[in-house]
Amino acid sequence: MSSVNKSGTFKLGSRSVNRLGYGAMQLAGPGVFGPPKDRAAALAVLREAVTSGVNHIDTADFYGPHVTNQIIREALAPYRDDLVIVTKISARRGEDGSWIPALSRDELTQAVHDSLRNLGLDVLEVVNLRSMLDVHGPAEGSIEAPLTVLADLQRQGLVKHIGLSNVTPTQIAEGRRICEIVCVQNQYNLVQRADDLLIDSLAREGIPYVPFFPLGGFTPLQSSTLSEVASQHEVTPMQVALAWLLQRSPNILPIPGTSSVAHLRENLAAETLSLSPQVLQALDGIRSTPTSA
Repeated sequence: MSSVNKSGTFKLGSRSVNRLGYGAMQLAGPGVFGPPKDRAAALAVLREAVTSGVNHIDTADFYGPHVTNQIIREALAPYRDDLVIVTKISARRGEDGSWIPALSRDELTQAVHDSLRNLGLDVLEVVNLRSMLDVHGPAEGSIEAPLTVLADLQRQGLVKHIGLSNVTPTQIAEGRRICEIVCVQNQYNLVQRADDLLIDSLAREGIPYVPFFPLGGFTPLQSSTLSEVASQHEVTPMQVALAWLLQRSPNILPIPGTSSVAHLRENLAAETLSLSPQVLQALDGIRSTPTSA
């Protein structure tokens, strides 16, 4: 059994977490909609993660909707004192599974209360405001109005800390004028590297960067270079991709997700993989698309 402590810890809000966390998105049904095919397996994955030392779980009440948070509560409550659950708000799901912006004061307030109820918490440790100006990636535009609502909920004692997701550097700067931003969560992995400069800037500020889709998301990373490195080290390509993230910058907190205990163990084992400077340089040449080499 892996113990998630080989790559150290980093401060997330007021807590210190092991750098390799777990993303709960895949615990919902296909398309992150509806219940999982195997609820018992979903419960087992969460319990295995925490037993193995994972103390940073990322979720959202619009996964399902409500499904992943209810599974997290069933699997893990009462929660361990060192467990940090980070959730997101700003979206709701249509009856067809579509992702719909939900950014009014009433919608954001309801989302916080739904998350509290479904997770079984009195206060949310970290809530990320996800920009919905473009569902598929960061897009410029003010986030002041919804972030002000979230800051109000923080002052009411419902939220301890606030982060941002799917945002640009300009929006991060805007957000930091409104409230303290304790983390940034954007898409980033070995081939999707638009945030390279942002990561370095946040590292200088001591702010964690949480890459979602660290293994490519719904389109797993593919590269001949990645495969060759994996073969040389007798590990899987995804373990190499996670090890690269952990060595990329100390403020990176990957949250790979899975609905399989075996895959979870494989992901956690990536912490023991050390890549040489020469290998890192070769991997740094992989960019742009999941099929590039």
